[in-house]
Amino acid sequence: MTIKHLHILGVCGTAMAAIAALAKAQGWQVSGSDAGVYPPMSDYLAELGVAIAPFSENNLNPAPDLCVIGNAMSRGNVEVEAILNRGLAYCSGPEFVGKHILPGRHAAVVAGTHGKTTSSSLMAHVLEVAGRSPGFLIGGVPENFGGGARIGEGEPFILEGDEYDTAFFDKRSKFLHYHARTLILNNLEYDHADIFPNLEAIKIQFNHLLRTVPTDGLVVANADDANISDVLARGCWSQLTTFARLGHKDATWQWQESSEDGSSFRLYRDGQSVLDVLWGMIGVHNVANACAVAAAAVNMGVELAVIKQAFESFSGIRRRMTLVGEAAGVKVFDDFAHHPTAITGMVTAASASMKKNGSDGRLWVIVEPRSNTMRTRIHQDRLPLCFDAADRVVFARPSDRNLQPEEVLDAAEVCRRIGTHASLIDDVGAIVSFVAGGVSSGDHVLVLSNGGFEGIHKRLLAAFS
Repeated sequence: MTIKHLHILGVCGTAMAAIAALAKAQGWQVSGSDAGVYPPMSDYLAELGVAIAPFSENNLNPAPDLCVIGNAMSRGNVEVEAILNRGLAYCSGPEFVGKHILPGRHAAVVAGTHGKTTSSSLMAHVLEVAGRSPGFLIGGVPENFGGGARIGEGEPFILEGDEYDTAFFDKRSKFLHYHARTLILNNLEYDHADIFPNLEAIKIQFNHLLRTVPTDGLVVANADDANISDVLARGCWSQLTTFARLGHKDATWQWQESSEDGSSFRLYRDGQSVLDVLWGMIGVHNVANACAVAAAAVNMGVELAVIKQAFESFSGIRRRMTLVGEAAGVKVFDDFAHHPTAITGMVTAASASMKKNGSDGRLWVIVEPRSNTMRTRIHQDRLPLCFDAADRVVFARPSDRNLQPEEVLDAAEVCRRIGTHASLIDDVGAIVSFVAGGVSSGDHVLVLSNGGFEGIHKRLLAAFS
């Protein structure tokens, strides 16, 4: 059998590197190119046996059987232009997954504005504990697996269903390529202002997603979310089960936290209590995620006792309330939250967890408004409402890259509306000095950013020491 050659443009991106790993597991010869080739991703790809080079037309000699063009690529890239001029076969990363990884698999897709990474990681762990050896492609690192992608040996394949667009030549949402047989719809809010002009544009993509689920497939939908209900009302051609907080008038699955921080909870099915869980996660939002996963897993034949075992042995996801370290009695946590709903949930959970554990320290929250949406004024009025549970709040100044001055988040106004315990500080060094000068033993520092934030976590710990 001839081994086919796959060449990936932008291979050092997290998603593209994951696709490289899946392709290698399938037997493809994989090469890649990127502008920035450096550790740790270069080391990871080298371990996979993926040859990497800077962008050059020479990388296409001899011509690969197929080129995968990453989402970060655009017209003008030397390899993109060569692929188009020479008529080489190409596709996007999601299209490659849909056509070459998923055939013959049961695709379980988690979609929604929040909770995708956690829910898909939890779903993969449940199926692993059930002995189903799932494959998965997740935009984070589930600690139970140590990586975000695995081909797996069983029929299930779990995917984080991102609504972001697919490639410069394909403006459909990525999740449309995944052919979901089981689909979890967690929630739906306006996000990705660089891609979608309004919420309605996102709803249209979710409507298209529902059109791809077969009639004998299952949609697990959040009945507490009005936007999800609106999308469902436009058409659902599959089996439907719903989940909601306890007290909903007709949701099949319902959940109720047993502790304020969400570290214990109870699930109900058809009004009957079916599961009591004490786990290592915090946050009431994660209880809702668990309820959705339980509903989907039961439909896939997993017993409730196995689901309980899996929930209670779930180790979480890297960069989701991850303890980075402790110095001088001060703990520093890292979290990916970069949307008002996610920020509120995480700050509230962190505060509740401190109180539950008897801590009388203060909760410091440091925010980097880094995403293309968070840097704008889209959430100007919502952000001040996210920090009621915090004792101290520090905002980094948002970048004005590609934005007009009147479009940039007015972080000073956000801090003014939060109160005198909130500060806007221009650079990371100044933030570290400010926080180090104010913390006391027993305090917790929660850093919220979807980027590296100039290594602020380690710099804080060094300053505290």
